[in-house]
Amino acid sequence: MSAYGRCFDPSGSRFGIPTYPWRFAPDGYATRRQLRAVGLRPGGQPVAAQLMRSRRGRNAGVQVAHLYRVDRAKPVRPMTSRKWGAVALAMLARRTCPQCQTTYSYCIPTSLGMCVPCAYPEEQRAA
Repeated sequence: MSAYGRCFDPSGSRFGIPTYPWRFAPDGYATRRQLRAVGLRPGGQPVAAQLMRSRRGRNAGVQVAHLYRVDRAKPVRPMTSRKWGAVALAMLARRTCPQCQTTYSYCIPTSLGMCVPCAYPEEQRAA
């Protein structure tokens, strides 16, 4: 059976919901990102279908993308001033070092948990 045949189940008898191979979804379905690109959101509707493809190599397995009905999608809620304020505060927290309380123009690396000068103080003195 080909990769196309393994992922093709339009009736949903094998996987529970209609399943299509990657890039072969019928018209009228879209992923969350595709909905967002046209100013829509799923709006609480259940997953209507899915796309599936197999992956090879180190990350072998199956990759799945959920599809939603475009005709049931709702418009994206507009951002209010309070939401903009919450986003601004969250971004400020991501740019502020918890160690020295310095605010940078970039986000602090999550791998370090602090700014580079605080993470490597001995290397900063040598330079």
